[in-house]
Amino acid sequence: MKTKYFELAEARSDGLFNIGRAAEASGVSAKMIRHYESVGLLPAAGRTVAGYRIYRDADVHTLRFIRRARDLGFSMKEIGALVGLWQNRRRTSADVKTLAARHMRQLDEKIRELQAMRDSLAHLAHHCHGDERPDCPILEDLASVHAACEQGKRPSMRAARPQ
Repeated sequence: MKTKYFELAEARSDGLFNIGRAAEASGVSAKMIRHYESVGLLPAAGRTVAGYRIYRDADVHTLRFIRRARDLGFSMKEIGALVGLWQNRRRTSADVKTLAARHMRQLDEKIRELQAMRDSLAHLAHHCHGDERPDCPILEDLASVHAACEQGKRPSMRAARPQ
């Protein structure tokens, strides 16, 4: 790629993308593209003389890779590791599998936590009459000190006092 293109049209004629087209082609917003550049997930874009960012096909492909990894819930740090592994042709698939397995364990734990929250809420909703009476076990539980303590959290002052 030339160091600088004089016009954006010249860069486009060479098959390069401006940030809007790169965003459209990758499914990643322009704001996130700039962010990924700033944190080093994506190499700094080339520039026209006027300062417009220009991207190669390889950059758009990397953005798609990052987007798919985000869709799978990988953290930015994990995505950085995955991009590094992806770009390193000497990597071992065992390294990639180890990272994926660790992420699956984290997802499994999050699923267990979400299921426990859902089960608690289902129990509370089942015991709520849902009628004109003011008594509500859902609100009583949310306001109780024991609910926060059972979850290993300190109750906040707001939760401990009625509003």
